[in-house]
Amino acid sequence: MTTDTKSSKIVVLLTNDGDYNPMRLSTLFTKTSKEAPKDELSVNARLLMQAGFIDKLTAGVYTYLPLGLRVLKKIENIIREEINKVGGQEILMPALTPKSIWETTGRWASFDALFRLAGADNKEYALGATHEEVVVPLAKRHVFSYKDLPVYIYQIQDKFRNEKRAKSGILRGREFIMKDLYSFHVNEEDLDEYYKTMQKVYFKIFARCGLLDKTYLTFAAGGSFAKYSHEFQTITPAGEDEIYICDGCQIAVNAEILGELGNKCPNCGNQKLQPEKAIEVGNIFKLGTKYSEPFGFAYFDEAGNKRPVIMGCYGIGLGRVLGTVAEVCHDERGLRWPKEIAPLAVHLVTLNSPDIEADNKIKLASEKIYRELEASGIEVLFDDREGETSTGEKFADADLIGCPIRLVVSERTLEQDSVEVKKRGEEKKELVKLSQVTRYK
Repeated sequence: MTTDTKSSKIVVLLTNDGDYNPMRLSTLFTKTSKEAPKDELSVNARLLMQAGFIDKLTAGVYTYLPLGLRVLKKIENIIREEINKVGGQEILMPALTPKSIWETTGRWASFDALFRLAGADNKEYALGATHEEVVVPLAKRHVFSYKDLPVYIYQIQDKFRNEKRAKSGILRGREFIMKDLYSFHVNEEDLDEYYKTMQKVYFKIFARCGLLDKTYLTFAAGGSFAKYSHEFQTITPAGEDEIYICDGCQIAVNAEILGELGNKCPNCGNQKLQPEKAIEVGNIFKLGTKYSEPFGFAYFDEAGNKRPVIMGCYGIGLGRVLGTVAEVCHDERGLRWPKEIAPLAVHLVTLNSPDIEADNKIKLASEKIYRELEASGIEVLFDDREGETSTGEKFADADLIGCPIRLVVSERTLEQDSVEVKKRGEEKKELVKLSQVTRYK
């Protein structure tokens, strides 16, 4: 082929058939920026906005753009898979809730961060900040006997909290997505068993999200039923919380309860505790009968006696996980996504040539590589931009976006029937034969 017209026709033929719909930077809705936003102080917001993953509407309220939504959905699916394995049943509860249920527990007046609003029906409502008040009357309509217990109900849904000062990017927002699980039990022993199960499940989730090495089970204030609750805290200088890590058993203690413990580990008694800044990415609580009793939620045991249902709750903020990964997994060039939650596994870069015939070969080879990767189940972000986009800009964007592997197709690589491969975060580059690309690890 020797003309631009014929070259472009070939590309059109390759890109307009059926369900073939690559994620191309040339047509991606959002764009990267050369500079980070100057009004954002947090690393997560600066990087995610600059790389085109999120957009800020107002303080504490963000839009997830195509790349950001892909990461968010992968985190969501990891959570869903692990929760379902231990009996979780997914539902979706309303975000708009009536005043009456909050009055039942006394939290209409005491919950400072509750968004309250009036409806056209002259009734008052709240946007869901948490869902104990919704899930308990729901469960009460379906659970009557010990034979119906235990049961584990969860949802993944927007939450709204009227924070006085939304800060730290997507780590602390006024609107955010949360997984909240509620467990219902016949007694404390059964709750204890599931509570321990959920600790293990949470570590599996954080491992799959690339946070395991920096995440600690952390003792925190307990509430009405148990002496302690537990947080899952990830170490990072950007953390809002201060925790103290036991170098003996690798358990941590939130600074807010350290004094009452006599500055020692509640698990092993060790007094060598190392202070660190951390971000809370999840929490679990033993609620006991705190919410079941106000709603009169009870069950009949084997002897026919009426007993209150015992509860636990377990939360993970999906945006907090995503923002924490951005805080932990980055370098001076941009984001470095863990493999399982990366927006796409491969960033395929086409380096165009001023020679029309050579450029046509590059385009054809790139399209063929894309198809083969996708057919092998490998997700690809395809940088097919032409015109004024320089090689340096393409490489800078690849580093900023942070997919695990970068593939480069150029006139030089095709001379050796190869593609250049570079892993994000490593300087080493290697040439891999075109026939071996889909088998590269």
